[in-house]
Amino acid sequence: MEKIKFKLILKQSDIKIICNRGVKSFSRIPGPKSLSGIGTLYKYLPLIGEYKFDELHHNGLKKYKKYGPVVREEIVPNVNIVWLFDPNDIEVMFRCEGKYPQRRSHLALQKFRLDRPHVYNTGGLLPTNGPDWYKIRKIFQKGLSGPLAVKRFLSGSDEIIKEWLGRIESNRNNPEADFLPELSRLFLELTGYTTLDLRLDSFSEDELDKHSRSSKLIDAALTTNSCVLKLDNGPQMWRCFNTPLYRKLKKSQLYMEDTAIDLLSLKMSIFSEKDINKDDTLLQQYLSCPDLEFKDIIGMVCDFLLAGIDTTTYSTSFLFYHIAKAPAVQISLFEESKRLLPEKNSKINEDILNGAQYTRAVVKELFRLRPISVGVGRVLNEEAVFSDYSVPKDTVVVSQNQVSCRLDTYFPKAHEFRPERWLKDHPLYEKKHPYLLLPFGHGPRSCIARHLAEQNMQLLLLNVIRNYKMNGGDQC
Repeated sequence: MEKIKFKLILKQSDIKIICNRGVKSFSRIPGPKSLSGIGTLYKYLPLIGEYKFDELHHNGLKKYKKYGPVVREEIVPNVNIVWLFDPNDIEVMFRCEGKYPQRRSHLALQKFRLDRPHVYNTGGLLPTNGPDWYKIRKIFQKGLSGPLAVKRFLSGSDEIIKEWLGRIESNRNNPEADFLPELSRLFLELTGYTTLDLRLDSFSEDELDKHSRSSKLIDAALTTNSCVLKLDNGPQMWRCFNTPLYRKLKKSQLYMEDTAIDLLSLKMSIFSEKDINKDDTLLQQYLSCPDLEFKDIIGMVCDFLLAGIDTTTYSTSFLFYHIAKAPAVQISLFEESKRLLPEKNSKINEDILNGAQYTRAVVKELFRLRPISVGVGRVLNEEAVFSDYSVPKDTVVVSQNQVSCRLDTYFPKAHEFRPERWLKDHPLYEKKHPYLLLPFGHGPRSCIARHLAEQNMQLLLLNVIRNYKMNGGDQC
């Protein structure tokens, strides 16, 4: 009997169907019910709502417990957001970000800047996407891109921190003293030093006045950051007219903008002839770059002031809180600081900082429990599959790393502050999924000043622990 041969031809579409077998459609992703015309905004209403805009990690945990590792939500009608809790899914998100990772945040800040083309070229690093973002990111990350690059700020930052410690010594025995504003002044001073190579004298008596430049800059950063989230996630009526919240953001940004221009002009007026024995400062590198305009640098300075004051201030306050509540951690920190710093006022150099292994573990554990952001957002560059759910291109996807990092599934006794879990030679150490702990984001769009922020926090912690004991008290 003659054998008959068959030739099987599969089209690309056939292959896709086979590969997607078992993958569930986007519409089947569970999540809060969206109502026509208002989305899920009703769930965020004061007093009666299930969620709160200022408690993102609590919102995320509730959604995770109710709906699972992938959640779809329409906070604003017809604008889908997919929340991710599984580190494997978070890894997929980052692998789909493409050459120009897109994010959809700080939209009102972007509008403010783009409405002022005589001052800014773009919306800045935070909201800008595409080639415009890539251009300014590529230039501004020079001098900040790695641990070695930021070591040149080490000595000056250590001096500023020691000066700050001298400033707060007078309040040491005052039980009512609020050190949060003091931390804001410290990180404003450090931001001015690194970004503008200027001392802003934030600790001086004149600058302590509530109407001073330092006080108003700190307030402007706080106000802007407080407005951004609500303006991003609300009904966005500010796109049509000046809402009260948008006016608050605008007023704060106008002050920050005027101050940035004044400080830049001052710095440019006092530039001396280049010293061949000294490296260019960060600002000199930017000003001498032929691909940057003055308007780009204004936006950069405003971005650094906006991000450099509030974020590190609150992270450090949480750091001190956790240390004060963990006496054993504080003892280990003190022993390390005493070994590295023979005298209380010993200067910290690169070798000392490199030897501060336990200090680094403490800061890392802090970021596990209290990261700068609850997660990282991206706009998908291509269709992706998360935990067997298909999500189309251009969907906004947001990781929920803070929630995941507090689950016992990933970290035993997750709610305990245990820095030892990051020390490779310690019994508590376990290798973790690389996409679990991402306090500064990941990839080409990660925080541009990550290494500088970590270095400053480590410097501050070594100096403080070497000189003071923290008391946790009875209050949370």
